Amino acid sequence: MPISSATRRHALRALSALLLPGSLRATAASANDPSEAAADCIIPAKAGGGFDLTCALARDALQAVRPRRPPLGQRYLPGGIGAVAFDRIATGRLGGPGTLVAFSSGSLLNLAQGRFGPHPPTAVRWIATLGTDYGVIAVHRDSPYKRLPDLIAALRQEPSRVAFGAGGTVGSQDWVKAALLVRAAGRDHRAMRFVSFEGGGDALGALQGRHVDVFPGDAAEALQAIAGGAAVRLLAVLSQARLGGALAGVPTAREQGVDIVWPTVRGLYLSANVPDAAMRAWTAAFAEAAAAPGYAALRERHGLYPFALTGAALDDYVQARIKTYQALADELGLRRWKP
Repeated sequence: MPISSATRRHALRALSALLLPGSLRATAASANDPSEAAADCIIPAKAGGGFDLTCALARDALQAVRPRRPPLGQRYLPGGIGAVAFDRIATGRLGGPGTLVAFSSGSLLNLAQGRFGPHPPTAVRWIATLGTDYGVIAVHRDSPYKRLPDLIAALRQEPSRVAFGAGGTVGSQDWVKAALLVRAAGRDHRAMRFVSFEGGGDALGALQGRHVDVFPGDAAEALQAIAGGAAVRLLAVLSQARLGGALAGVPTAREQGVDIVWPTVRGLYLSANVPDAAMRAWTAAFAEAAAAPGYAALRERHGLYPFALTGAALDDYVQARIKTYQALADELGLRRWKP
């Protein structure tokens, strides 16, 4: 029986695909799935902070479920603790299907205050949360403050004598932690001293050098510094209940009579201008990564606790948190710029 021309063309295409080098086949496949292709994770701060570990976790998690893809690249873009990166993505000066950006609850707090420029939350696409961190109150290992009540007593006596140092400026999440701590001591948070740094890594360095007294940062970055030999002691973790792992011996603020809880969710976003197919591909890739058998151990190795959201659930979470943060900003007398 004669073979039709259509059948011959189909057979030739199939044979050509088999004869292509592996790298070319991978390139052809990844053209429709950016999670299989070369891509970058933007770290919107200096090295050593929470955004850094977010991108590191994203890289390792993706590699576990996409072993043939090139490792996710890491690029630093400091400026305004995420403001520069968000503005460039929202305005199209940076982006594309192969550019992911790390975000945290601090990013949402800044968005709630309009600190990321004239952009609404819908200016980007929220891809996935990888886990949650928790705030900590840390001091130098040789600090006179041995327990959180010691620090509260010092703040109650004279808040301006205690220098807080952390990532972000007035209104950032680390500033808010410090402000809530001063208020818990019965004093006006506007009287506190706060030294701003471009990320937790620089702030922890200043704490080591005794240039600041207290670091109201996040657990994962503090534990990372301690593991590297930093002379840091944790007075409290800002979680609802005592945590496990490396933080098992650290009491919560609530245990010590200070009712402050501050979870720091960590995740990734993408340009709003990418095709829907790219959005779905990345969402599926991170959903698959979070469901993989080894993900829990990987997440724990990066100092995070369970909190995985994608798709509509993540969009709803972002909107809800922004409303909560707007109310908190008003309570603390922070200025809010309208997007």
